[in-house]
Amino acid sequence: MRNLLMIVTGATSLTMKDGSEHPTGFWAEELVTAHRDLVAAGHRVTIATPGGVTPTVDAVSLDAAVVGSAETVRELEAYLASIAGELAAAVPVADVDPADYAAVVLPGGHGPMADLASDAGVGRVLVAANDAGTIIAPFCHGPAALLSATLADGTNAFAGRRLTVFTDEEERTGGTGENTPWWVETALRDAGAVIESAAPWSDHVVVDRNLITGQNPQSSASVARRVLEALAA
Repeated sequence: MRNLLMIVTGATSLTMKDGSEHPTGFWAEELVTAHRDLVAAGHRVTIATPGGVTPTVDAVSLDAAVVGSAETVRELEAYLASIAGELAAAVPVADVDPADYAAVVLPGGHGPMADLASDAGVGRVLVAANDAGTIIAPFCHGPAALLSATLADGTNAFAGRRLTVFTDEEERTGGTGENTPWWVETALRDAGAVIESAAPWSDHVVVDRNLITGQNPQSSASVARRVLEALAA
Protein backbone atom coordinates (compact mmCIF):
# COMPACT_ATOMS: atom_id res chain seq x y z
CA MET A 1 0.00 0.00 0.00
CA ARG A 2 1.25 3.46 -0.91
CA ASN A 3 0.10 6.86 0.28
CA LEU A 4 -1.27 8.96 -2.58
CA LEU A 5 -2.33 12.60 -2.60
CA MET A 6 -5.34 13.81 -4.54
CA ILE A 7 -5.45 17.60 -4.90
CA VAL A 8 -8.99 18.72 -5.66
CA THR A 9 -10.32 22.15 -6.50
CA GLY A 10 -12.11 24.00 -3.73
CA ALA A 11 -13.65 26.53 -6.10
CA THR A 12 -17.40 26.84 -6.50
CA SER A 13 -17.48 29.39 -9.32
CA LEU A 14 -15.39 30.61 -12.24
CA THR A 15 -15.49 34.23 -13.38
CA MET A 16 -16.22 34.19 -17.09
CA LYS A 17 -14.97 36.47 -19.85
CA ASP A 18 -18.13 38.59 -19.62
CA GLY A 19 -17.79 38.96 -15.84
CA SER A 20 -20.55 36.52 -14.96
CA GLU A 21 -20.05 33.76 -12.41
CA HIS A 22 -20.23 30.19 -13.69
CA PRO A 23 -20.98 27.55 -11.01
CA THR A 24 -18.24 24.95 -10.96
CA GLY A 25 -16.34 22.48 -8.82
CA PHE A 26 -14.72 19.10 -9.47
CA TRP A 27 -15.92 16.77 -12.23
CA ALA A 28 -17.60 13.75 -10.64
CA GLU A 29 -16.51 11.08 -13.12
CA GLU A 30 -12.87 12.11 -12.85
CA LEU A 31 -12.60 12.20 -9.07
CA VAL A 32 -14.71 9.08 -8.60
CA THR A 33 -12.90 7.00 -11.21
CA ALA A 34 -9.42 7.88 -10.00
CA HIS A 35 -10.23 7.56 -6.30
CA ARG A 36 -12.14 4.29 -6.74
CA ASP A 37 -9.49 2.61 -8.89
CA LEU A 38 -6.55 3.69 -6.74
CA VAL A 39 -8.24 2.60 -3.52
CA ALA A 40 -9.40 -0.67 -5.10
CA ALA A 41 -5.75 -1.42 -5.88
CA GLY A 42 -4.95 -1.17 -2.17
CA HIS A 43 -3.59 2.35 -1.90
CA ARG A 44 -4.52 5.06 0.60
CA VAL A 45 -5.73 8.35 -0.93
CA THR A 46 -5.57 11.62 1.01
CA ILE A 47 -7.70 14.45 -0.38
CA ALA A 48 -6.35 18.00 -0.17
CA THR A 49 -7.82 21.33 -1.25
CA PRO A 50 -6.72 24.96 -1.01
CA GLY A 51 -7.60 26.04 2.51
CA GLY A 52 -8.86 22.59 3.40
CA VAL A 53 -12.35 23.47 2.18
CA THR A 54 -14.81 20.71 1.37
CA PRO A 55 -14.75 20.34 -2.41
CA THR A 56 -17.95 20.89 -4.36
CA VAL A 57 -19.06 18.68 -7.21
CA ASP A 58 -19.92 20.44 -10.47
CA ALA A 59 -23.67 19.86 -10.86
CA VAL A 60 -23.30 19.51 -14.61
CA SER A 61 -21.14 16.43 -14.07
CA LEU A 62 -24.15 14.75 -12.45
CA ASP A 63 -26.50 15.50 -15.34
CA ALA A 64 -27.67 12.31 -17.04
CA ALA A 65 -27.66 14.04 -20.41
CA VAL A 66 -23.97 14.80 -19.94
CA VAL A 67 -22.70 11.55 -18.42
CA GLY A 68 -24.87 9.22 -20.47
CA SER A 69 -27.52 7.75 -18.21
CA ALA A 70 -29.42 8.10 -14.96
CA GLU A 71 -27.77 4.88 -13.80
CA THR A 72 -24.33 6.44 -14.20
CA VAL A 73 -25.48 9.44 -12.19
CA ARG A 74 -26.70 7.15 -9.40
CA GLU A 75 -23.38 5.30 -9.36
CA LEU A 76 -21.41 8.55 -9.16
CA GLU A 77 -23.66 9.95 -6.44
CA ALA A 78 -23.41 6.72 -4.44
CA TYR A 79 -19.62 6.73 -4.55
CA LEU A 80 -19.41 10.39 -3.61
CA ALA A 81 -21.74 9.71 -0.69
CA SER A 82 -19.48 6.86 0.42
CA ILE A 83 -16.46 9.19 0.62
CA ALA A 84 -18.32 12.25 1.90
CA GLY A 85 -16.39 12.07 5.15
CA GLU A 86 -13.06 12.14 3.32
CA LEU A 87 -14.15 15.09 1.22
CA ALA A 88 -15.29 16.99 4.31
CA ALA A 89 -11.97 16.26 6.01
CA ALA A 90 -9.85 17.55 3.13
CA VAL A 91 -6.35 18.54 4.22
CA PRO A 92 -5.18 22.11 3.48
CA VAL A 93 -2.70 21.96 0.60
CA ALA A 94 -0.48 24.36 2.54
CA ASP A 95 -0.02 21.68 5.22
CA VAL A 96 0.98 18.91 2.79
CA ASP A 97 4.48 17.45 2.88
CA PRO A 98 5.01 16.11 -0.66
CA ALA A 99 7.60 13.65 0.65
CA ASP A 100 4.79 11.72 2.34
CA TYR A 101 3.25 10.65 -0.97
CA ALA A 102 4.17 8.36 -3.85
CA ALA A 103 1.91 10.15 -6.30
CA VAL A 104 -0.04 13.39 -6.69
CA VAL A 105 -3.29 13.04 -8.66
CA LEU A 106 -5.29 16.06 -9.84
CA PRO A 107 -8.77 15.55 -11.33
CA GLY A 108 -10.45 18.38 -13.16
CA GLY A 109 -13.69 20.18 -13.63
CA HIS A 110 -13.45 23.89 -14.40
CA GLY A 111 -12.67 24.56 -10.74
CA PRO A 112 -8.86 24.22 -11.10
CA MET A 113 -8.92 27.22 -13.42
CA ALA A 114 -10.25 29.31 -10.52
CA ASP A 115 -7.88 28.17 -7.78
CA LEU A 116 -5.30 25.45 -8.45
CA ALA A 117 -3.79 27.28 -11.43
CA SER A 118 -2.59 30.12 -9.21
CA ASP A 119 -2.37 28.59 -5.73
CA ALA A 120 1.09 28.96 -4.19
CA GLY A 121 0.63 25.90 -2.00
CA VAL A 122 -0.23 23.76 -5.00
CA GLY A 123 2.80 25.12 -6.81
CA ARG A 124 5.05 24.29 -3.86
CA VAL A 125 3.79 20.71 -3.76
CA LEU A 126 4.15 20.19 -7.50
CA VAL A 127 7.65 21.65 -7.71
CA ALA A 128 8.85 19.53 -4.79
CA ALA A 129 7.14 16.40 -6.11
CA ASN A 130 8.60 16.91 -9.55
CA ASP A 131 12.10 17.49 -8.15
CA ALA A 132 11.78 14.20 -6.25
CA GLY A 133 10.55 12.29 -9.29
CA THR A 134 7.20 11.63 -7.64
CA ILE A 135 4.37 10.60 -9.97
CA ILE A 136 2.25 13.63 -10.90
CA ALA A 137 -1.03 12.86 -12.66
CA PRO A 138 -3.36 15.71 -13.62
CA PHE A 139 -6.10 15.16 -16.17
CA CYS A 140 -8.81 17.04 -18.09
CA HIS A 141 -8.67 20.56 -16.55
CA GLY A 142 -6.41 19.28 -13.76
CA PRO A 143 -3.26 20.23 -15.71
CA ALA A 144 -4.23 23.87 -15.10
CA ALA A 145 -2.62 23.27 -11.71
CA LEU A 146 0.76 22.88 -13.42
CA LEU A 147 0.65 26.62 -14.13
CA SER A 148 1.17 27.25 -10.41
CA ALA A 149 4.54 25.48 -10.44
CA THR A 150 6.83 28.47 -10.90
CA LEU A 151 10.55 28.11 -10.27
CA ALA A 152 12.79 30.72 -8.63
CA ASP A 153 13.88 32.00 -12.05
CA GLY A 154 10.27 32.62 -13.04
CA THR A 155 9.98 29.71 -15.46
CA ASN A 156 7.45 26.92 -15.18
CA ALA A 157 8.65 23.65 -13.69
CA PHE A 158 6.98 21.72 -16.51
CA ALA A 159 8.29 23.77 -19.43
CA GLY A 160 9.54 21.41 -22.11
CA ARG A 161 7.53 18.48 -20.76
CA ARG A 162 5.17 16.48 -22.95
CA LEU A 163 1.59 16.46 -21.72
CA THR A 164 -2.05 16.56 -22.69
CA VAL A 165 -4.99 18.54 -21.36
CA PHE A 166 -8.62 19.38 -22.13
CA THR A 167 -8.12 21.02 -25.49
CA ASP A 168 -9.19 24.46 -26.60
CA GLU A 169 -11.34 22.73 -29.22
CA GLU A 170 -13.08 20.63 -26.59
CA GLU A 171 -13.63 23.76 -24.50
CA ARG A 172 -15.20 25.58 -27.43
CA THR A 173 -17.46 22.74 -28.52
CA GLY A 174 -18.37 21.04 -25.27
CA GLY A 175 -17.06 23.16 -22.42
CA THR A 176 -17.85 26.76 -21.56
CA GLY A 177 -17.45 27.96 -25.14
CA GLU A 178 -16.29 31.38 -26.23
CA ASN A 179 -17.15 32.84 -22.82
CA THR A 180 -14.27 30.85 -21.32
CA PRO A 181 -12.07 33.35 -19.43
CA TRP A 182 -8.83 31.72 -20.59
CA TRP A 183 -7.76 28.57 -22.39
CA VAL A 184 -5.85 25.98 -20.38
CA GLU A 185 -4.21 24.36 -23.42
CA THR A 186 -3.02 27.72 -24.71
CA ALA A 187 -1.78 28.81 -21.28
CA LEU A 188 0.26 25.63 -20.88
CA ARG A 189 1.76 26.05 -24.35
CA ASP A 190 2.66 29.62 -23.44
CA ALA A 191 4.32 28.31 -20.27
CA GLY A 192 6.52 26.06 -22.39
CA ALA A 193 4.71 22.72 -22.22
CA VAL A 194 4.69 20.48 -25.29
CA ILE A 195 1.02 19.63 -25.82
CA GLU A 196 0.11 16.33 -27.48
CA SER A 197 -3.61 16.14 -28.24
CA ALA A 198 -5.81 13.43 -29.73
CA ALA A 199 -9.25 13.69 -31.32
CA PRO A 200 -11.80 15.53 -29.16
CA TRP A 201 -13.42 13.35 -26.48
CA SER A 202 -11.10 10.40 -27.14
CA ASP A 203 -9.31 8.48 -24.39
CA HIS A 204 -5.78 9.89 -24.52
CA VAL A 205 -2.92 9.73 -22.01
CA VAL A 206 0.61 11.10 -22.33
CA VAL A 207 3.43 9.84 -20.11
CA ASP A 208 6.65 11.84 -19.81
CA ARG A 209 8.79 10.28 -17.09
CA ASN A 210 6.99 10.98 -13.79
CA LEU A 211 4.30 13.14 -15.44
CA ILE A 212 1.11 11.32 -16.44
CA THR A 213 -1.62 13.44 -18.04
CA GLY A 214 -5.07 12.73 -19.49
CA GLN A 215 -6.97 14.82 -22.02
CA ASN A 216 -10.56 14.67 -20.77
CA PRO A 217 -13.09 12.79 -18.61
CA GLN A 218 -12.95 9.87 -21.04
CA SER A 219 -9.29 9.42 -20.06
CA SER A 220 -9.93 9.07 -16.32
CA ALA A 221 -9.65 5.29 -16.04
CA SER A 222 -6.59 5.21 -18.29
CA VAL A 223 -4.84 7.81 -16.12
CA ALA A 224 -5.56 5.77 -13.00
CA ARG A 225 -4.28 2.63 -14.72
CA ARG A 226 -1.04 4.32 -15.78
CA VAL A 227 -0.54 5.64 -12.24
CA LEU A 228 -0.97 2.12 -10.88
CA GLU A 229 1.49 0.78 -13.44
CA ALA A 230 4.03 3.45 -12.48
CA LEU A 231 3.60 2.68 -8.78
CA ALA A 232 4.22 -1.00 -9.45
CA ALA A 233 7.31 -0.41 -11.59
